[in-house]
Amino acid sequence: MRTTRLAAAAIAALIVSASAAFAADEYNTSKGLTAAGHPLGMHGVDPVAFLTLGNRIDGRARHTVTHDGVDYYFSSEETLKSFQANPAAFLPENGGFCTFGVSVGKKFDGNPKFAAVVDDKLYLFLNEEIFRLFQKDKAGTIAKAAANWSKIRSVPAGEL
Repeated sequence: MRTTRLAAAAIAALIVSASAAFAADEYNTSKGLTAAGHPLGMHGVDPVAFLTLGNRIDGRARHTVTHDGVDYYFSSEETLKSFQANPAAFLPENGGFCTFGVSVGKKFDGNPKFAAVVDDKLYLFLNEEIFRLFQKDKAGTIAKAAANWSKIRSVPAGEL
């Protein structure tokens, strides 16, 4: 009986760690874990405030929501509740990876310092140079990223 419980506990631990690894492949996260025990999305920037206010506002750990194994920080209880009501409306596109990178089949860090809101969707970019390249062909880059994302979504970044 004790062996069965230990085996069940070990299997449960593997499932939890596998789901966290799965999330890390599909979402751009910061290294390390939050106090809630998950990787941090969007570098701790509040995605709701970004989309509703058009401004990059850092979230706070006391306003944390876990979505698909990733923690997101929010600047207020109000933005947290908006996210909980409809996460898909506020999550960055392409799992938060650099949209230009995804358009060429890669997963680069998506940095909220270099971001664009297009048609009420949030797109993140690696750096200023990449962001400028995106600005030359926004529609083309977004279309290429959308086509590639379904192919690379679950592929670890190191394998691309």
